[in-house]
Amino acid sequence: MQSGQHEEVAAAAELPARLRHVFWIGGGSGAGKSTTARRLADHYGWRHYATDDVMRDHAGRTTPGEAPFLHKFLAMDMDERWVNRSPEVMLETFHWFRGEGFGLIVEDLLRLPPEPCVIVEGFRLLPHLVKPLLAAPEHAVWLLPTPDFRQAAIRSRSAAGEGFVWKTSDPAKAGRNIADRDRMFTSHLMRETERLRLRTIRVDTTMTEDALAEQVATAFGL
Repeated sequence: MQSGQHEEVAAAAELPARLRHVFWIGGGSGAGKSTTARRLADHYGWRHYATDDVMRDHAGRTTPGEAPFLHKFLAMDMDERWVNRSPEVMLETFHWFRGEGFGLIVEDLLRLPPEPCVIVEGFRLLPHLVKPLLAAPEHAVWLLPTPDFRQAAIRSRSAAGEGFVWKTSDPAKAGRNIADRDRMFTSHLMRETERLRLRTIRVDTTMTEDALAEQVATAFGL
């Protein structure tokens, strides 16, 4: 092994220790990740890092060679993204689901001071990418919404007029496509967390925000 490769391996081995103050909340769309992270950050005086908030910045920090799926997506119009492709193709080609740009999340976290703790959340936290960074397995949890819970979240957002589907020529079809894609993504997360023996919490319509925050805190060992 060459010296440069030795340095890369050593740097990767140091990451869990350097990120031991980070707590991770991943999961499916509409599972309550952001709300839970904000509540815990406020309660414990932690820093909240929302991966959704830095997507535009991260897209601008990548090249087509580094993130080919992302740059193909950026070149599409709204109908090409959300109406004209099947949910299966949308799942397979969605850049964040493929881990593109995940290294930029790690770069951002490494720039933050070790105190206070950081709670990072978002669907971009793929289990197989997060696990090698964990100093302790209880520092990460994935929220898996039931179909009923996810549908309730979608209806709530639609009623408020939120969402990019309204920028397409067929918002109803775009909404169905995205719902199917997200359902399949949640199923993928379920299988992957089980395979990697990572912690999950099933989120259904009976769970209150307080109860979810309490379950996540318990999973973190707080």
